[in-house]
Amino acid sequence: MHDRGFSILLWFGVAVLLIHCLVSSVNADGVTCSGIVPMKHRDENISIADFGGVGDGVTLNTKAFREAIYRIRYLNRTGGALLYIPSGEYLTGPFNLTSRMTLYLARGAVLKATVDTNKWPLIAPLPSYGRGRERLGGRYMSFLHGDGLHDVIITGENGTIEGQGDIWWNMWRQRTLQYTRPNLVELKNSRDIIISNLTFKNSPFWNIHPVYCSNVVFNYLTIVAPADSPNTDGIDPDSSTDVCIEDTYISTGDDLVAVKSGWDEYGISYGRPSRGITIRRVTGSSPFAGIAVGSETSGGVEDVLAEHITLSNMGVGIHLKTNIGRGGVIRNITVSNVYMYKARKGIKISGDVGDHPDEKYNPNALPVLKDVTIKDVWGERVQQPGLVHGLKNAPFTGICLSNISFTGAPGMRNSPWQCSDVSGGAVQVSPLPCSELMSSQQAGECASSFAKW
Repeated sequence: MHDRGFSILLWFGVAVLLIHCLVSSVNADGVTCSGIVPMKHRDENISIADFGGVGDGVTLNTKAFREAIYRIRYLNRTGGALLYIPSGEYLTGPFNLTSRMTLYLARGAVLKATVDTNKWPLIAPLPSYGRGRERLGGRYMSFLHGDGLHDVIITGENGTIEGQGDIWWNMWRQRTLQYTRPNLVELKNSRDIIISNLTFKNSPFWNIHPVYCSNVVFNYLTIVAPADSPNTDGIDPDSSTDVCIEDTYISTGDDLVAVKSGWDEYGISYGRPSRGITIRRVTGSSPFAGIAVGSETSGGVEDVLAEHITLSNMGVGIHLKTNIGRGGVIRNITVSNVYMYKARKGIKISGDVGDHPDEKYNPNALPVLKDVTIKDVWGERVQQPGLVHGLKNAPFTGICLSNISFTGAPGMRNSPWQCSDVSGGAVQVSPLPCSELMSSQQAGECASSFAKW
């Protein structure tokens, strides 16, 4: 499809993206990292209609998508190619992406996952997990999948990627799953990725999972699933570096953003950390956590910045979580400028969260968690301000809290902070935190964090 109307529509979409970039450059904090992966012009534009794609919501289009992407893979164009999805509802099974491609969903375009589980291939477990995350053995391939790719863009005019997760959630509830449920998008061993200007709905499992990736940008996304949908995390950077998540709304049944790096002995052996993760201007709600690190942290997590976060109707606002047997080092985590309304718990940092892949984990593989700064946080109708529980043989250190205020529901007092096996400091925190964070001797760990105070 190369007619003039198609070209005009594409340029309109590019203009929308440019306007969003300009808006982000003058937003509340005036900072954006979306430029770390530039938007690419493609030498070739093709349409799914050219390959027999039919957007009637009934015709199965898996063959059309696979043929279109095969064409892009073997075009050998330096600038790659763009696959255009016109308005319509395109039912399809899962398919693999390829390098140097843009998947572009026009306004009103819906990619709709088939509910026929026989159409979902099985793939091997991730080496840093050793097995499927839910069940032993393999796992179902993600709806959109890629391995070893570079220069991939998934974008459009707020088109929708619909996972039809009900059938998978019910299998989970009825305990009839044979393998781990599929993600909506998983990109593995890939780099230079942009996913933007789209809506993701009703993922069977985690929504977007970049694993062993680098240079990845997510912006202007809407990610939604019912509050009771199991394990529908929004975006989970996993053993990945230089990942940016910005200007996104997430309302799901599990953590909105969770930074991970492998599971127990498998993650320790694989040894690949998540590093350089930026989360900025994310808004959402969930019965679980808003911004999370873990609980799978065995490869280590470091240099995470989350700022300008707005949360409502939360289980936990900010949650750092690990466990005995995880190993790994979690350090240099900064969370700032957070507003939360209605939460069971404002801040939770815990060393006894999450299950194990098997009985082979090493109980002496204790995680290290240190150098955490949480500042400029305001919460209303927060039932308990915080819980910070380290491990007896691996206390959490350098937990620095400043300028934090939590209030309970009208006419009710907050529950007190709870702390154990932790050291650090607190300045201008209300209600007053536990004594472990108020000692002047221990507050020396936070001297640099408190310099401005």
